[in-house]
Amino acid sequence: MADIGATVETYWATAQARDWRAFGATLADDVRYELPQTRERVLGRDGVVRFNAEHVGEWSLEVERVITDGDQAVSWVSFSVDEEETQAISFFTASADGRIQTITDFWPASYEPPPEREHLVERF
Repeated sequence: MADIGATVETYWATAQARDWRAFGATLADDVRYELPQTRERVLGRDGVVRFNAEHVGEWSLEVERVITDGDQAVSWVSFSVDEEETQAISFFTASADGRIQTITDFWPASYEPPPEREHLVERF
């Protein structure tokens, strides 16, 4: 089996490069992409490629970390679109041939912490 960590790194690198052919090559034919926060699901390689290729705005991403365990991986990416920055955590599983079988993306919204915690934390 191929290294899922290397496949995930390639997934993000080809997305950043807008190389949609190479991006699609990282995906299993019947890949399932889910976004729990918005309750969206995209099924199949063509759908996932199109979903990403048609993302609006001038965006850029940087991989902060990829961690693997057998046929699973998790990535943390920094993502900016039109000068707004956010972070994302994505969970991946590999198909038998090492391509990406499932993706579950979490794109948290930033918010200000409650004032009653100010004495407990350091802001960065």
